[in-house]
Amino acid sequence: MLLEKTTSQTVKGPTLSEPVMRAKPPLEHIPADYTPAVAQGVKALLPLWIRWQTNLAEIEACEVDTLARLYHDFQQGKTRFLMAFRHPSPADAYCLAQLLWRRVPATAKAMNLPLQSPIHAHFIYDRGIPLWAGRWVGWLYSKLGGTSIQRGKLDLVALRAARDLFANGRFPMVAAPEGGNNGHNEIVSPLEPGIAQLGFWCAEDLQKAQRPESVVILPLGLQYRYIEPPWQAVEALLVQLEADCGLGDAIASTALLDLPECSFSEIGLPPQKALALYSRLYRLALHLLALMEGYYRKFYKVSLPTEADSADPNAQLAQRLQTLLNAALQVAEDYFGVPPKGTVIDRCRRLEQAGWERIFREDLKDAQLSPVERGLADRIAEEADLRMWHMRIVENFVAVTGRYVREKPTVDRFAETVLLLRDTIVRIKGKHPFPRPKLGSLRATVTVGEPLAVSDRMADYQQSRRRAVAQLTQDLQTALEDLILKEP
Repeated sequence: MLLEKTTSQTVKGPTLSEPVMRAKPPLEHIPADYTPAVAQGVKALLPLWIRWQTNLAEIEACEVDTLARLYHDFQQGKTRFLMAFRHPSPADAYCLAQLLWRRVPATAKAMNLPLQSPIHAHFIYDRGIPLWAGRWVGWLYSKLGGTSIQRGKLDLVALRAARDLFANGRFPMVAAPEGGNNGHNEIVSPLEPGIAQLGFWCAEDLQKAQRPESVVILPLGLQYRYIEPPWQAVEALLVQLEADCGLGDAIASTALLDLPECSFSEIGLPPQKALALYSRLYRLALHLLALMEGYYRKFYKVSLPTEADSADPNAQLAQRLQTLLNAALQVAEDYFGVPPKGTVIDRCRRLEQAGWERIFREDLKDAQLSPVERGLADRIAEEADLRMWHMRIVENFVAVTGRYVREKPTVDRFAETVLLLRDTIVRIKGKHPFPRPKLGSLRATVTVGEPLAVSDRMADYQQSRRRAVAQLTQDLQTALEDLILKEP
C-alpha cells in the first residue's frame, strides 16, 4: 500500500465518501503494469508534489546501507525481499518514494556498491482507493507497478498476483502490514498476517522452482515530528471542534485530571496552560463520546452502560470508547448479517466487503435490468453505503488507547489526537476527512530495520503453517515497535 491515501486533494465527482445512488458491476482487479515513462515522470514531479500535497519540510532516512545491500543482492539474484512499512500517515508514500528513488542510490554510490537503475518497488494497495480518489489513481498505481487487493475477502486473484510479483517481479515488494494508516506515530496497530504468508509463499515457490534466492522481510519505521511546535494551530482546531460539538469556548475544569506538572515540563508550554489544553481535549472527547452513546441508545436501541468500572478518568474514557466501537460495529453487523468475530480490524474489513458486495454486485456484471429492478438494486446499494458509515467511524479509533496523550503530552501526540477527533466529526457531518488541515511543518524519519529471514523458517512452516505465520507476524510487530523513535 505504498501510495495509500495520498491524492485526496484532487478528488472530483461522486465517491464512496458521498451517498451511493446506483449499484454497479463487481470491482475488477487492477494488475501491475509498470511503465518506466510514467515512473520517471512521477519521480521528476515528486518534489513539487510533496510541497503541494503535504506539509513535509524534511525527510530523513536512517540505516539506508542495509536497504542498499539488499537491493544489490536482489539484483544479483541472491535475495527476494518485501519492505513492510509502518503506516502512521497518508504522507508515507512520499517518504518511501524519496527513500527508494533518492536515498538508496545515493547511499549505494557512497558505499561503492553498483546498483542498476531504476531503484523501484512493486506495491500492494487497497482496491477501494480509486473509488474515492478517482479512477485515474488506479491507472497511475498500475503504471507505477502497484497491484490492488480487496482487504475484506479472500481475494484470490489479487493474492495470486501479489505472490507472483514477490517471486518473479522485476522489483522488490512494498506493503503495509497494518492494512491502513492508524494516525499514530508511536503506536503500531495489530498486524494482519498477509505479509508473513506472502513471505512463506515466496520461499515455497522458490524451493519448488529450485531457485537459490533467500527470502526476507525488511521492517521500515516511519515517524513524523513537527519542526516547530504548532500549539496555536492545535488550539485553533480544538476551538473549531468544540464549536462543532456545541461546547462553545468555555474552559474545562482541570480538577478531575490528576496529572503531575512534571509531565508537561518539556513540551514548550507553561504547565498550567498545557494542563488546561489537555483538559479541553479530554472534555471534547468525553462530550463526543456521550453524543455518540446517546445516538446509538436512542435510534438503534443499543444497551450501553452509563458508568465504567475504573475510577481513573482516562481508563473510563477508554473503556466507554471500546464499548461504543463494539456497539457501532454490531449495528452494521446486524444489518449485513455478519458474525462479530475477530479483532476490530477483522470486523471492519468484513463489513467493508459486505457493503461492497451489495454495491458492486456480481449479478450485475452482464445483466440488463428493468427500471424497477434497477431502482431496487440502487436502494440496496444506497442502504449498504449508509450502513458502512458505522464501520468508517470505528476505523478512526482502532489504535486509540485513551492514555496516549496523558502518557507523554507532546505536541505531536496532541496533534494526532485532535486530528483523529476532527476526522470523526467531519464524517459525522457527512463529509470526507481528507485532505486534513496542515498544522505545521513536519520532519519525517524513515528507519530501516534488520531483515527478518523467511527462508530459515521454512522447516517450522512445513510443520505448522499457522504457527509459523503467527510467529513471523509477531516478530515483525516487535521489529516495527522497536523502530519507533521514543524521543521527540
